Amino acid sequence: MGLFDRFRSRGRMRRPARDAARTGSTRVRASDRTDEKHLHDFVATRRGVEGFVEPRTAVSDVTLLLVAHDGEWTRRRVPSVEWAHSFANKNRVPSYDAAVVGIPQRMRDYNRRKKLEGS
Repeated sequence: MGLFDRFRSRGRMRRPARDAARTGSTRVRASDRTDEKHLHDFVATRRGVEGFVEPRTAVSDVTLLLVAHDGEWTRRRVPSVEWAHSFANKNRVPSYDAAVVGIPQRMRDYNRRKKLEGS
């Protein structure tokens, strides 16, 4: 075995899966109908929901973070920032850019309560 044999490709390189988006050096799953249904269910079954649109990063695609009045939250991938704000408007949920306003304190309090309950 030669010195560089280990680095040679053993055939053609694989293409990324069709349902995955490519961002930076990582592959992430694209948003789908299941994500949209989950967001609809969350809004329909909680009160005082607010939306926080999180921009694309090197690790994840655009996401919509929904936070209920008590701090319970969910996060799902969405097709675009525009889609997220449109979804919020259609469902009468106020939406904010998370990069500008940050994450609400009630969400951090909820996470802390859940962590204490679990231990």
